Amino acid sequence: MLVGSVEAGGTKFVCAVGDEDYRIQDQVKFPTTTPKETLQKVVDYFLQFDIKAIGIASFGPIEIRKNSPKYGYVTKTPKPGWEDTDFVGFIKAQLNLPIFFTTDVNGSAYGEYVMSLLANEKIDSLVYYTIGTGVGGGAVIDGDFVGSIGHPEMGHTLLKRHPDDIDFTGVCPFHGDCLEGLVSGPTFEKRVGRPGKDVPLTDHVWDVMAYYIAQAALQATLLFRPDKIVFGGGVISEPVLQKVRVEFAKMLNDYVLLPDLDKYIVMPEVKGNGSATLGDFALANKLLRE
Repeated sequence: MLVGSVEAGGTKFVCAVGDEDYRIQDQVKFPTTTPKETLQKVVDYFLQFDIKAIGIASFGPIEIRKNSPKYGYVTKTPKPGWEDTDFVGFIKAQLNLPIFFTTDVNGSAYGEYVMSLLANEKIDSLVYYTIGTGVGGGAVIDGDFVGSIGHPEMGHTLLKRHPDDIDFTGVCPFHGDCLEGLVSGPTFEKRVGRPGKDVPLTDHVWDVMAYYIAQAALQATLLFRPDKIVFGGGVISEPVLQKVRVEFAKMLNDYVLLPDLDKYIVMPEVKGNGSATLGDFALANKLLRE
């Protein structure tokens, strides 16, 4: 039995077909252009296969309330041309298949959750953050997502400022110095005039970034008490997480008992940026079991 995955990003779409064991059987990538052109490519791709359901992990904000007349829409997005787009309706009208619709970070969170189970980890909950061009987060508890009137917007929580970063105004057009405004990729250009990939880890800016990312981990810890926190995205690497763990330990100050931080604050287990695709496969299969 085959299922489909759509990882819908503001820059590109990744569509894939997988089996019941979450193994990719075929995959295609194409640029995100206009809604009509892009979504038609999604439909045309899946028409080639005998799939039974589709999992979609989309950039947002999106409408996830099934009782809303705008369910399945991309809503108030900064992506030009995509605001108020009926994503699910367009695809369902042509494919008429069960569709699980969630955010890109929720898809990745679910993929990491399932991967942990497949690796026989004793895990009931997980929080996932992606830190790249933007910042987002999702949480899975006992196999279900957090959020009912809408999906979480963990990238826009407010933080305590680093004493060496007081004058930085942030890059978020809505909140300025929220988590996304302080640690997303574009902050490097604004702070030091070059991309993060060109900034050595010895630069003090990484200490500032680790201070903020550790606050995100602290918030997730005290709000959800998850089994682990996963950080993905282009800004994150294992050396960066080593700095984050040091800052996190200072902030937590042994307030609650946690696993070894090397196993608690971690990189994604799914390789090749495939967390959302695996999550989509699992969510599509979940639809078919219900």
